[in-house]
Amino acid sequence: MPLQRIARRTFLRASGIAIGLPFLEAMIPAGAAEAKKALTQPPRMVLIGQPLGMYAPNFFPEKAGRDYEPSRYLKALQPVRDHFTVFSGMSHLYTNGHGSDVALMTGVAPEFIRDRDIKNGISLDQEAASHIGNQTRFPSLILGGGLLAWNRRGVRIPAENRATQVFRKLFLAGTPEEEARELQRIQDGQSILDDVCAQISSINKRVSNSDRQRLDSFLTSFREAERSLQQDEHWTTTPKPKVDFKTPTNDFNGAPDLVERSRQWYEIVRLALQTDSTRVVSLWQHTNERPEIPGVKIGHHDASHHGQDPGKLEQLALIEEAEVKALGEFLEKLKANVEGDHTLLDRTAVFYSSNLGNASSHQCTNLPVLLAGGTFKHEGHVAFDRARNTLASNLFVRMLHHMGIEAKSFGASNGIVSEV
Repeated sequence: MPLQRIARRTFLRASGIAIGLPFLEAMIPAGAAEAKKALTQPPRMVLIGQPLGMYAPNFFPEKAGRDYEPSRYLKALQPVRDHFTVFSGMSHLYTNGHGSDVALMTGVAPEFIRDRDIKNGISLDQEAASHIGNQTRFPSLILGGGLLAWNRRGVRIPAENRATQVFRKLFLAGTPEEEARELQRIQDGQSILDDVCAQISSINKRVSNSDRQRLDSFLTSFREAERSLQQDEHWTTTPKPKVDFKTPTNDFNGAPDLVERSRQWYEIVRLALQTDSTRVVSLWQHTNERPEIPGVKIGHHDASHHGQDPGKLEQLALIEEAEVKALGEFLEKLKANVEGDHTLLDRTAVFYSSNLGNASSHQCTNLPVLLAGGTFKHEGHVAFDRARNTLASNLFVRMLHHMGIEAKSFGASNGIVSEV
């Protein structure tokens, strides 16, 4: 029999309270087929950063448009050629070298990113995650280390740098004793918050209106903590997804394992997206030391500060080629993962970049920017002015639109990239 439609603002009422229902298929207007698909094919976002740039002549194609001749590095991505766009002439306009990594994904105004005087804003991943809430077990995953993720107050959110622990958190059930302890921790936290809120409510009766406003601002952080605990309680009692993947036993944190470490992180990210454990991921891919790649005899950092030395440039190219190849394998796997009428790549915006355009001179202009997948009309190579760069934050606004977030601005944006 046909399903009855339920009003979107239907509430459960009991004991004098009203509880809103989650969004259900029955709330979708009849005939809204695309909206139904959105429930099972949600948009995702993966942000990948690395700190040592990409050697521009090997990364950017010479010709703009779709019929470009692939550069040395982009040859590894040709199996997904129609699913990505490279942008040249794009940056955040920062000038302080390595220290600019703190704002790679926030894109705040340049004057806010100064040595020993950082006034950061929310990062792109956390802005997207704030709109997803408890629809997934983890609103976001912050992986690999680095300084990519920042909350709305501009406070850094620490990253998980051990793949073995991340995999356990995502897919391995704890013992009954561990789960009981976790549930007790959550309930203890809720009781403390209840007590604090009750006491502040009592104080509110004895203070002025201006003091009540200050107390209400103070309570905001407690309300956020309470929502987080409620989410934790829900997911603590929800079984974790099962995946056909061997539990990792090696974190590959040493420099020789650069490529294997990248592949392991990419595989965990793919599984997390595929199981809808999260829809937002930031990943920092980084090593300064010598990776175990044939032909490479110096560290990554040393090679990136090449000073145009031909020997160092070739070793840098071998390292960066390996990095881009690992990215290409990840994109191909997303493309092979079919979800209804789309692939996982069709639904996932993958942003790959660095805070440095030229690591050898510590320049932060002309960043290597690649955007793959998602709901974009990919154009191969979009070439902006390399002397007067387009703000990368303008692309971030477009990426928020892919996530269904109708943002008008983000970071220091002064428009939106409409080319994709």
